[in-house]
Amino acid sequence: MYLQISYGSSVQDLSDKTQFPSFLRTTATDNFQAYGLAKLVIYFNWTWVGILAEDNDYGHQGSHLLKEELEKADVCVEFLVAIPDVFSGTKAINVIDVLERSTAKVIVVFSSSSVHEVMQRVVSRNITGKIWIASDGWSTLTQLSTAEFLTICEGTLGFSVRRGNMPGFKEFLERLHPFRTPEDIFLKTFWEHTFNCKWPIQLQNHTVSVIVNEASALCTGSEVLQSLDLPFMDMSDLSISYNAYNAVYSVAHALHNLKLCQPGKGPFVNRTCAEAHDFQPWQLLPYIRNVHFKNSNGEEVFFDANGNPPGIYDILNWQPTPKRTFKFVTVGRFDSRASSGLELTLNQSSIMWNGGEKQVPQSVCSESCPLGYRKISVPGKPPCCFDCVQCSEGEIANKTDSTECMKCSEDDWPNQQKDECVKKPMEFLSYEEPLGKVLAAASLGAAVLPAVILIIFIQHQNTPLVKANNRELSYVLLVSLFLCVLCSLVFIGRPVTVTCLVRQVAFGITFALCLSCILAKTVIVVIAFKATNSDSKIKRWVGPQLSKSIVIIAMSFQVILCALWLVLSPPSVERINSYKIGIIVVECNEGSPAAFWCMLGYMGLLAMVSFVVAFISRKLPDCFNEAKFITFSMLVFISVWLSFIPAYLSTRGKYMVAVEIFAILSSTCGLMSCIFIPKCYIILLRPDMNTKEFLLGRGKFITKKQK
Repeated sequence: MYLQISYGSSVQDLSDKTQFPSFLRTTATDNFQAYGLAKLVIYFNWTWVGILAEDNDYGHQGSHLLKEELEKADVCVEFLVAIPDVFSGTKAINVIDVLERSTAKVIVVFSSSSVHEVMQRVVSRNITGKIWIASDGWSTLTQLSTAEFLTICEGTLGFSVRRGNMPGFKEFLERLHPFRTPEDIFLKTFWEHTFNCKWPIQLQNHTVSVIVNEASALCTGSEVLQSLDLPFMDMSDLSISYNAYNAVYSVAHALHNLKLCQPGKGPFVNRTCAEAHDFQPWQLLPYIRNVHFKNSNGEEVFFDANGNPPGIYDILNWQPTPKRTFKFVTVGRFDSRASSGLELTLNQSSIMWNGGEKQVPQSVCSESCPLGYRKISVPGKPPCCFDCVQCSEGEIANKTDSTECMKCSEDDWPNQQKDECVKKPMEFLSYEEPLGKVLAAASLGAAVLPAVILIIFIQHQNTPLVKANNRELSYVLLVSLFLCVLCSLVFIGRPVTVTCLVRQVAFGITFALCLSCILAKTVIVVIAFKATNSDSKIKRWVGPQLSKSIVIIAMSFQVILCALWLVLSPPSVERINSYKIGIIVVECNEGSPAAFWCMLGYMGLLAMVSFVVAFISRKLPDCFNEAKFITFSMLVFISVWLSFIPAYLSTRGKYMVAVEIFAILSSTCGLMSCIFIPKCYIILLRPDMNTKEFLLGRGKFITKKQK
């Protein structure tokens, strides 16, 4: 229970009050230093470090505390090697071999003066490019402050116990003299070493001179300390001395508080006090534990429950001087009393790294994975050693060193660098793209043809040819062909609800009207021929009412089918992500595929019936030769739409729409070419054939002409 205050021992075990109940200290414990060193490594983003530890309690405990703190922060330790007490033989060679093979650029050394032997071997092996991090045991080691170690140790960062000013201390040292304090048994020895002299030996009542060599002389006491450039007179590095200063003042304050104790307020049994002039050593312990004061430097001095002061360290940077030595420049501070995350403060711009560099060196096992890549572990290696692989399709990594890639939403897709999700482009047959422009131009161009033919027919409506080919039906057929061509324009552009509802229905009804007219024409041809016989019973069917009835009845089925389709399962806009990677295909969902194919099937039925009837009547007299043209037109129509089916089923998106538009234009142009172009040729270029006589007796007319 004798009070002990250490000004230099930082081993963590001494904080155990069960084993060391009366031990206190004014230097910070190594758990603070380990935590601070870990914070320093983390501050510079070093993730791959090595640790050397002195082979004693200071080195072992400090290095293991440091390793634990580093591992908590996901920093990998490449090695933790002990520095042997006697740095020679196989163990010493192993330490240097580890350093030489190491890929870590940052080496933390928890040691004291034994690190000097390590550095000598490092110099001999020319192991360069390392950043050394010094514990407080060697952060100001003057043995390394020589030209021999300049290349190796330049840029070293070290933790040093807090330094402070002690007013009057320098003046006190300057006044030291053996004559002034003859009871100081060490001062004479110090004087001899400092001035390289020997004091005369005092024997009883007389003085005897000692024999001195050529290099020394007798000490006279007239020597002046101020005349020498002595290291201990440098007040810029009062660290251990400062801790001793605080320790002595702590005892003084404890004694002062013991003396001021008032009965009934003491720390002992029944609140008693100790006798100020006759107390036991253990009685001072409660007072020293509770001491709390500000020293002459304005700094608070106190002890925690384990007898430890707060962890306060200066961070030093080893910078070369013109004299080829090192100066220890304070570049930061660690204070355990600060808020979490603010304990470490650094002036990074004042740090000089190895080689005079200002840029922070890197120490990583593997380079950071850039944006768009993720880390994968390498078997048999620590987590800091990894490979980088690019994110898979549809995934991004928007942070460096990502361990996982994130999937983009259905409407988004990674950019080329795979570091950001961007909106997927919409694909549909638009008017802006070349294919859309070509089809739109073709549709408008094709729409001109039936319009021109209609005008020609109207202008020549009283000619025999126009009358003979059922003038009213021809007009309706041309209008329906005009509408068929124009309905293809509804398929171009971004699909919306209205266009999805209209386009297939418009296509189906206009084509049904067109085919109904052709069917009516074909039936009228057959009936007209049969009605020429005097005993025919179908004469009463010949007339405009028959053609109108055929058209209306044939159209009605398609209209009813389309109406049911719109009511029961209407088409709608659909956004599909699965057709093309990275693209949203916007198309019309037909609602009921069965209704769509029934609509096409009914058109095919009308075309087939027209084809069969026209084929049967193809050998009728020449005046009724329109059946031949209808036969060819239906053959073209059926061929186009039979080819359309496999092409339609094998395409998706805008190309499926383009296939349907192409089928509409091809079949429409085929019908116009086969049915109306020959008639226009006769009307415009062969008016001699557009006569009643020619139509009624074409064979005789030709014979006379030939004759």
